[in-house]
Amino acid sequence: MFIYNVTVHVESSLEGKWLDWMRDEHIPAVLNTGKFTQAKLFKVVTNQDQGGVSYATQYHCASSKEYEQYLSENAESLRQEAQDRFGSSILAFRTQLEEILSL
Repeated sequence: MFIYNVTVHVESSLEGKWLDWMRDEHIPAVLNTGKFTQAKLFKVVTNQDQGGVSYATQYHCASSKEYEQYLSENAESLRQEAQDRFGSSILAFRTQLEEILSL
C-alpha cells in the first residue's frame, strides 16, 4: 500500500470553513480522480500553541504508480483550488508513505 499524506496548518478563524470544504468538496474531488481507494482525515494533537490547528489527510492507493499519475494529471489543479480559496491562511506539506509492515 502507498499513502499520500498531506498535512495542513489552518488559521483558527478558518478551521470550520476549511473542514467543510475538505469534507464536501476537496476529498471527494481527490477520490473522484480514481487514483485513490480511500481517504482519512486526522486532527494533529499537540500541546503546543501554533497559532492555528493542523490536520493530516491520508489518501491510500495500491502503489506509487497511481500516486505518480495523480501528480501528473490532477494535483496541480486541485492544489490551485485550495490556494485560490484559502491563500496564505493555510500551509501544506506533503509526504509519501510506503507500507512496509502491517501487524
